Amino acid sequence: MTSDRFLGLAVLIVALAFIASAFQIESSFLSDPVGPKTFPIGIGFVAALSAVYLIVKPDADPDWPPLSAFLALGLAAVVLIIYALLLKPLGFIIPTALAASILSYQISPRLMTAAMAGTGLSFGLFAIFKYALDLGLVAFPL
Repeated sequence: MTSDRFLGLAVLIVALAFIASAFQIESSFLSDPVGPKTFPIGIGFVAALSAVYLIVKPDADPDWPPLSAFLALGLAAVVLIIYALLLKPLGFIIPTALAASILSYQISPRLMTAAMAGTGLSFGLFAIFKYALDLGLVAFPL
C-alpha cells in the first residue's frame, strides 16, 4: 500500500513540474486559440489526477513484476536515450530503425520480424513526418 502512495507522490511531483514547464512554452502564433501549451498541460493534468488517485486509494496488496521486467524497462530507457543522442548525427532513418527493431525484439523475440518492423516503421514514420506533416527531417547524414 505504501509503495502505491510513494509512486503516486513521485508522479504528482513530476506531473506538476511538467505542467509548470508547459506554461513556459511561448506561442509564435497569437491567433491560435489552443496553442502549443494545451497538449502538455492536458497530459500533466491527467498524470496528476492519476497520481492523486494512487495516493487516495492505493492497492491493498500490490503485485510487483519480476526483476526481468525492470531490466527490460531499463534497456528500453537506455535505447531511447541513445536514440535521442544519435538522431542529429545519423539522421532519422538509421537510429529510428535500430531503436524500433530493438524495442520490437523486446516485445516479440524474433530477429527478422523485429528488424522488418523497425525498418518499416522507420521509413513509414519518415514519410509521414516529412511529406504529410511537412517537418524538416533529415533522412541520412550528409
